[in-house]
Amino acid sequence: MKWICPVCSAAFSQSGNSVRCTNGHCFDFAKEGYLNLLTGNRKKGSETGDNKDMALCRRAFLSKGCFDTLLNAVDAVFTDHCAEESVILDICCGEGYYSDTLKQRHPQAEIIGFDLSKEMIRLAAKRKSGNAYAVANLFHIPLPDNSIDFAFHLFAPFDETEFLRVLKPGGILVSAVAGENHLWQMKEILYDAPYKNDEKPPKTELAFIEKRHAESKIHLDNSEDIFAMFKMTPYFYHTPSEGIRRLEQTPQLDTEISFTLYIYRKPEE
Repeated sequence: MKWICPVCSAAFSQSGNSVRCTNGHCFDFAKEGYLNLLTGNRKKGSETGDNKDMALCRRAFLSKGCFDTLLNAVDAVFTDHCAEESVILDICCGEGYYSDTLKQRHPQAEIIGFDLSKEMIRLAAKRKSGNAYAVANLFHIPLPDNSIDFAFHLFAPFDETEFLRVLKPGGILVSAVAGENHLWQMKEILYDAPYKNDEKPPKTELAFIEKRHAESKIHLDNSEDIFAMFKMTPYFYHTPSEGIRRLEQTPQLDTEISFTLYIYRKPEE
């Protein structure tokens, strides 16, 4: 098990349904099999994590394969750069669709995922994929230094210090951002003057390897799926009510999906 104590960074040992570090800090596994490793003032961040409704919407939408274009692109990078026995980290893993599918495709890999939302992690752990999941903070990842071969990071905040710390020398990081025309047809409904995404890469000392694009079109044939996708985007929090009303009245939608993947390697020591 790769998790370390979020209080003192000491290694854990497991006894029954609990883990304990050498300094006596103890954490219990939830009945679903995950650990909650948010502590102290970091627990306040859990209030900003996605709620149960958001988690269920995400699970329902992704389970239909609507964003498998992105999943397949991440998988291709892993296949090109890493061994099957690698340790994979799903950063801000949500309800576990991506990490669960990667485990099915690469059963020899050890896959770890974390998210700020307890509701997301509860759903991820219920998949019973054999992956290890924890509620944790992106800015204080409870994993040892130099422990990850391959990490992927889909639309979440970028914390260079933590990513550099947990990656092994030579380890790979995939950072995905929305492509220029991602969800363009949905944005035409939401906004009077829709704008293209800037595809801005993160600033990092990690060595840049390459940039890849993954694009396709999807058809959503009911308003429930359309709104589930909308709730997964930042537009959900920043769209005027008139735009939301128009989307709610949209019975079906054909829209472009577009992703840009920036691929980095941690320098060898």
